[in-house]
Amino acid sequence: MANLAIPTIDLSPFLNNEDDDNCKKKVKEIISQACSEYGFFQVVNHGVPLNLLSRAMELSKTYFAFPEEEKLKCSPKCGAPLPAGYNKAPEFSPEKKEYMIMFPPDSGFNTLPSNPPEFKDVMEEMFSHFSKAGELIESLINVCLGLPQNFLKEYNHDRSWDFMLALHYFAATETENNGTSEHEDGNCITLVVQDESGGLEVYKNGEWIPVIPEPGKIVVNIGDSIQVLTNNKFKSATHRVVRPKGRSRHSFAFFYTLQGDKWVEPLPQFTEEIGETAKFRGFFYKDYLELRTRSKLHPQSRPEDVIRIAHYAISTS
Repeated sequence: MANLAIPTIDLSPFLNNEDDDNCKKKVKEIISQACSEYGFFQVVNHGVPLNLLSRAMELSKTYFAFPEEEKLKCSPKCGAPLPAGYNKAPEFSPEKKEYMIMFPPDSGFNTLPSNPPEFKDVMEEMFSHFSKAGELIESLINVCLGLPQNFLKEYNHDRSWDFMLALHYFAATETENNGTSEHEDGNCITLVVQDESGGLEVYKNGEWIPVIPEPGKIVVNIGDSIQVLTNNKFKSATHRVVRPKGRSRHSFAFFYTLQGDKWVEPLPQFTEEIGETAKFRGFFYKDYLELRTRSKLHPQSRPEDVIRIAHYAISTS
């Protein structure tokens, strides 16, 4: 029953340019409500081929089953905004995961595997389809917010900082803490596909709601950048991954994000134009990323000291 709180939205009317205005209006209402309350929803008929999703998951599982020395052939290159290539979570992290970071195929940052042979091409195709899905969802959010046509697209036109993760979470044992720290994403929009093991949970109304995986569904969550731009109108989604006991978890996550030098602050449409005070001070996106990364590499002893978007909140006292 809990999973029913995560709405599922059919995007086909927008992909096929259908003229069903009532259907489109209903979709926009559902997205607006989901983003206002807790920042999570799921989509179907999103334009990402289902056979591609299935093949990508199969190849990812094959890759992560290789010996460590084979995976290390894709060690990160220097110069990327994040360490592209094969990585592992730090030893002190409760996440117990390994992952492959990929940037746009033409970025020059990627170190992608040649084994299994299809993996590189499939990853690049996945990246392209996820990018188009991100653009579509961004356009719907633009409409839901009542912003001028293409406002977010023009503000966030540089796709060079988008990236995708292929993830493998190790199985939890009976005796260890199998959860990850709850968090929000710092970017604009995140798209997630998880395998049958599930594990993704969303925080809503004081409860953790499991997002049950279903073939063909993509999970969408709103990130901190959208929350700041909308001055808290749309919420960044608090979520976590609980590693299943006795079995691994595989997933893909695509981060539709901002270029690092982009200035982020509440838009006038949600502040002075409606008589509201700004709830956040502005920042360069790359500065926030650096703070978050530093916080992860040097864990805080108190949960309240972990860097989150509240770091930029303006006190009302």
